Amino acid sequence: MNTKQFMTIDGTPVEIGEEKNLLELIRKVGIKMPTFCYHTELSVYGACRMCMVENEWGGLDAACSTPPKAGAVIQTNTAKLRKYRKNILELLLANHCRDCTTCSNNGKCKLQDLAMRFNIQGVRFPNGKTEPKLDDSSLCITRDTNKCILCGDCVRVCNEIQDVGAIDFARRGSKMTISTAFDRPIANSPCVGCGQCAAVCPTGAIVVKDDSKKVWKALDDKNTRVSVQIAPAVRVALGKELGVDDGENAMGKIVAVLRHMGFDDIYDTSTGADMTVLEESAEFLRRLDTEQEFPLFTSCCPAWVQFCEKHHPELLPHVSTCRSPMEMFAAVIKEHAKDSDKKMFHVAVMPCTAKKYEAAREEFKIEDMPNVDAVITTQEMIRMVKESGIIFSDFEPEAVDMPFGMMSGAGVIFGVSGGVTEAVLRRLAADKSKTGLISIAYQGVRGMEGVKETQIPYGDKVLKIAIVSGLKNANNLIESIKNGEHYDFVEVMACPGGCVSGAGQPYVDSALRASRGKGLYRADKQCNINRSEENPLMTSLYDGLLKGKVHELLHVDYLKSGKH
Repeated sequence: MNTKQFMTIDGTPVEIGEEKNLLELIRKVGIKMPTFCYHTELSVYGACRMCMVENEWGGLDAACSTPPKAGAVIQTNTAKLRKYRKNILELLLANHCRDCTTCSNNGKCKLQDLAMRFNIQGVRFPNGKTEPKLDDSSLCITRDTNKCILCGDCVRVCNEIQDVGAIDFARRGSKMTISTAFDRPIANSPCVGCGQCAAVCPTGAIVVKDDSKKVWKALDDKNTRVSVQIAPAVRVALGKELGVDDGENAMGKIVAVLRHMGFDDIYDTSTGADMTVLEESAEFLRRLDTEQEFPLFTSCCPAWVQFCEKHHPELLPHVSTCRSPMEMFAAVIKEHAKDSDKKMFHVAVMPCTAKKYEAAREEFKIEDMPNVDAVITTQEMIRMVKESGIIFSDFEPEAVDMPFGMMSGAGVIFGVSGGVTEAVLRRLAADKSKTGLISIAYQGVRGMEGVKETQIPYGDKVLKIAIVSGLKNANNLIESIKNGEHYDFVEVMACPGGCVSGAGQPYVDSALRASRGKGLYRADKQCNINRSEENPLMTSLYDGLLKGKVHELLHVDYLKSGKH
């Protein structure tokens, strides 16, 4: 018996499968429907109305919110639809700042893209949004409400994925806007700097704060020695922006290009991650000797730390005292260079917007000077490379600099959800063979799921571990712990899938996000050292520069920051 069901799209019969809405079915046949407010990981909002289709009776239906129906007949490209979509675009442009050439989203803006696609050559309505209306109070993002089209993507990701609730719709009708409570600056809201609102914003109304000018200034100063560290996730996220495949390990090319641009010392943050593994695993073992109501939570993600401070301050005593790999490594680099006769300026290239806030925290300053002088995201680095006129794909890979030029594969996989846990388990595992290494990878720590759980035998105990990405998942897990669920160790990353999809990275969908994670695991396989404790640089550091300074340089106490 044939149970297949079909509907007709633009005169072609199309089989209905597991598609939840017409939009998914239409995309299945190779038609790219215009959308602003549709994201597969967010709830259906249906605000922009760009994805309307015409049914067989001449009526219009929103493809994003209409389920497929057997026997239905629809058209996706009729005279009525083209006129309708052009009218919507004109109305949006009439209420939008149109200084496209100076917008940081220029070339990546959906409004710009659709205006070109539908050949909008003029707008019949007066432009009511000519001046920027900026909120640049945050160290992580910049908001310009005059570029907002009220698609609601930022509101939904902040509430549905991150459970932060820093922004929402305010007012009604023509006065409607996206705002914080009581129109406070975003820095004075519950915002944790994760930047996922900027990642999904289609028009540049919310963008990553640009700190590249500070870096150019340092590079141009002949009396300044500029060092830089590059986070693991950056190497697999350059994609089409710089002419390499997304997920390809481009670390060697990044090093070569940054050296050409004038950076004096170039390092891999994976080295800092190796220090984090050693310190965090030691802290975990100490906690196992005592009965704890709450698990040890990781501390690598600054958005997660802020989330704890603002939403769950009672958990701070259970957050690891380890600094993030970026801050550990920066402290070591600055300590090593403290007797230099040149001014030192340290840059971190990160996938994360919240790292900008972390770098500015008082806890990470010495005599009022930050260990990390500037954080630029992957997006900012890409713009700097393009500004330099560099053809990235033409450069031959080069190695990072000594004396901090050694790292393990365990440090590299920090950039993907589950990587921190796997690196710690490699350190704690009794079986140090290649087989033992591989077996850890199949313990449930890998994958892009928002919540993962695993149980690992350790001595006479069985360790229960949870791995979460996305702050709503973290919030749900916290509630289950408060209700009696027991875990020994919990890894938290604010961004879905981990740092590979940080808001400072070029935005990709969930499929490419997974390819970035696989790219890090491939890079791990290519390392001749796969466990942090086997990195000889660690022995050298602990016997030398770190001797007597481990707590001072590698740990932090957020409870003493004066905020709680």
